[in-house]
Order: sequence, then C-alpha cells, then structure tokens
Amino acid sequence: MFIDSHCHINFPELRDNIKTILENMNDNKITNALCVSVTLDDFPGVLELADRYDNIFASVGVHPDYEDINEPSVDQLLALAQHTNVVAIGETGLDYFRLKGDLSWQRERFKTHIRSAIKSGLPLIIHTRSAQEDTIRIMKDEEASKAGGVMHCFTESYDMAKKAIDQNFYISFSGIITFKNAQDLRDTVKKVPMDRILIETDSPYLAPVPNRGKTNEPSNVLFVAEKIAEIKNLPVEEVAAITTENFKKLFPKCHLS
Repeated sequence: MFIDSHCHINFPELRDNIKTILENMNDNKITNALCVSVTLDDFPGVLELADRYDNIFASVGVHPDYEDINEPSVDQLLALAQHTNVVAIGETGLDYFRLKGDLSWQRERFKTHIRSAIKSGLPLIIHTRSAQEDTIRIMKDEEASKAGGVMHCFTESYDMAKKAIDQNFYISFSGIITFKNAQDLRDTVKKVPMDRILIETDSPYLAPVPNRGKTNEPSNVLFVAEKIAEIKNLPVEEVAAITTENFKKLFPKCHLS
C-alpha cells in the first residue's frame, strides 16, 4: 500500500471531483492521504474532508507564501490541533524564491509553528525553497528536533537534507523526481536513507511523468514510488512498505485504514 503524505485535495481542482479522486486512490492502492492546510481560512475545509473520510488526515498551519492574511498564534494552532484528525502542524517554513524584500514576518511565522508543534507534540510539515541557511538555523534555534517532522516536496541539496535528518526530520519527495531536468534531485534521493524517505504528490500541482502537465492527484504518488524504486534499485513493493512504515512513525496520531 502507498500513502500520499502531502496533498491539497481541498483545493477546488480536486474537491469538486472528490468521489473520483478517492476511487482512483483505491484503484491504485493508495490507502491514505494527508490533506495539508495552507491558511487558517481554508482549514475548516481541510478538516471537513478528514472528518468525512476515514482515510484522509488533516494538518493545521499557514504557508509562508501568504502575506497579509490571518496570522496564526501559538494558542490558535494549539486549539485547532486538538481535533482528532489533525495529525501535524504546517505547512510552514521559508520561501525566498517567490517573495522578496523584508521577510522577517515569514521567519516569525515559522517560529510560531515550531513552538506550536513542540507544545502540541505533533510533527512539523516544512516547506523550504531558496532559504536553506535560514531554514536550518531557525530549526536549530527553536529546537525543532523536539517535534520532528518532514521537509516536504524537497528540492534542495543533499547537504541540507542531511542537516534536516540530523534534526529528526524525514525527507519527502514528489513527482519532481520524475522530471527530465531533475537529475541533481535524483542524486539526492540516492543518498537519503530509505528509513528517512516519504512520498507525496503535493497535488493538485507537480503531476509526475507520465502525467506531467495535468492536474495532479493522490493516486499519482505511485509514480513517485516507482521512480524511487528505480533510483534505489529496490522492488516498488519494498518502497511502499518502508515509506508507509515511515509515515506511521512520523504521524502516530494517524489511525490507518
């Protein structure tokens, strides 16, 4: 069985066709998916899906790309994390690729999420892009290792992956590893230990080959697992078993179907 450790099936592209999305998951042996929050305003929709479907889980958090929105506090995140089906804090982190200028607000938001994860006992889901040094520094300063978590949709260097692993984090790979121009990332996959790897789609974005350019969905996580199996020279069934076990260890609040 396979688990999509990061998707956004609450987004309109997928939510409006949720019955088919779930059927496709079942047909491809994708047993569970973690639907990840990106703003407090969209969190109720994320939670509603997790409450309605036994094989969907939720997170609560505010993505670093969203400026001038309802800013989360530690108390807010802790309160929302009490819901039975909320299994993680995030996604959070730093993104210096899309936004420029004074991003101190982004760093403060990241710290708020780390503090919330530590207090709640839930793992962190971290988004990082073009911000390696500050991401690792803040993780160390705020003792993110106490919460643990995952570097989602990882596209950075192996050096960064190693530093995150040393802080009790997993590395999650998406359909990007199937892209023709992603050889450096495939080299990173090769070096990251299997007991620290998760698989994801980040759907509705980043559909893997052979579906690149189409709307992505959780059933496509199978192609991510197949590419990891190819890179690691392992049976895809072994990749499925190991990444599922990794998911269970990282998200113990999940009751897998």
